[in-house]
Amino acid sequence: MKIRVGVLFGGMSVEHEVSIITALQAINKLDQVKYEIIPIYIAKDGKWYTGNMLKDIDIYSDLELLKRYAKEVVLYNLDGRFVLQNKKGLFKKIIKEIDIALPIMHGTNGEDGILQGYLDTIKIPYCESNVYASVVGQDKIFMKQIFKDSGVNVVKYKWFFDTDYLNDTNKILEDINKLGYPVIVKPATLGSSVGIKVCHDDLELQEAINDAIKYDNKILVEEVVKNLKEVNISVLGNYEHQELSVIEEVGSCNEFLTYEDKYEGGSKGGKVKGMASAKRIVPARIEESLAKKVEDMAIKSFRALNSSGVVRIDFLIDTLENEVYVNEINSIPGSLSYYLWDKTNKDYPELLDEIINLGISKYKSNQEKTNTFETNILKGFTGLKGIKGLKK
Repeated sequence: MKIRVGVLFGGMSVEHEVSIITALQAINKLDQVKYEIIPIYIAKDGKWYTGNMLKDIDIYSDLELLKRYAKEVVLYNLDGRFVLQNKKGLFKKIIKEIDIALPIMHGTNGEDGILQGYLDTIKIPYCESNVYASVVGQDKIFMKQIFKDSGVNVVKYKWFFDTDYLNDTNKILEDINKLGYPVIVKPATLGSSVGIKVCHDDLELQEAINDAIKYDNKILVEEVVKNLKEVNISVLGNYEHQELSVIEEVGSCNEFLTYEDKYEGGSKGGKVKGMASAKRIVPARIEESLAKKVEDMAIKSFRALNSSGVVRIDFLIDTLENEVYVNEINSIPGSLSYYLWDKTNKDYPELLDEIINLGISKYKSNQEKTNTFETNILKGFTGLKGIKGLKK
């Protein structure tokens, strides 16, 4: 009997389109002998849809047409069955039933713990990291604070809320100036390099901050690593066991890896290939001692967040000082980092198998933990004596 896998993608995020690309790559590589694949597309307005036409990239060029022919649904727990029920019509019938969810969503409202919280609430098994790891993995400030406490090397930084900057611009600028130019400005909870800019003076800094606060209320400003080489590595596993991919060196003609570098560099015929298209050198051209630092730090970062499934961890290396810094962890990486596992003789279908198996294992482990107590502390409780309630 096939395992019914609900692939969730899209979402209310500036990374909506990138999520579609990653999800359709995975859908096309999932083993159709083992799995029944149910696409679940979350539109930018938050409505959920399913239908086989969602497996075709061309349908997304006309979203109104998509909404006309796909079925609008809701996912919920029906007496232990995880069902997609039609939202429209007099008789709201069940369209599909799934066994496990595979979230392939990037950025806010999908990768940041919000979707994972809903999946936990309806008690459905799901792949990839849990709520806590997802929240911290999405918030670059939380991430750096936990990494520092765990002995993981990060660059010097400052952070502030948008209201702090608007209420006392001069004080914020003075604090940032202590880092020394150039600096890099980032919205705290976005990915895919959206809203990120390198600044060389106060004027560029103010322009970058004003742009970043369009996307987020928390802003991160970091020192720029000199003699920079960017490398990435993927980690697969859970808190008990971790496996490492090869290390890639990421090439860019810009001061940092931009959205265009990541997603538009491999465009052909108007179609994009996702992170798999970015310019890269595999394996990275770094000394063995630096590679060992990257690998050790990747495991430490993965465990510090209690990550699960497949992640990609991005590093910054000062090649003159031989210093390695963790830049960020991506809990649902672009293209699920399959291009890094190819080089370890683990093809994409096998990687997806392991991600799903880890999701099942995580669910079984959680089921063994105590979540509630079989007691009722309200029985005989008199602390609100005299309050009759609102029932009429």
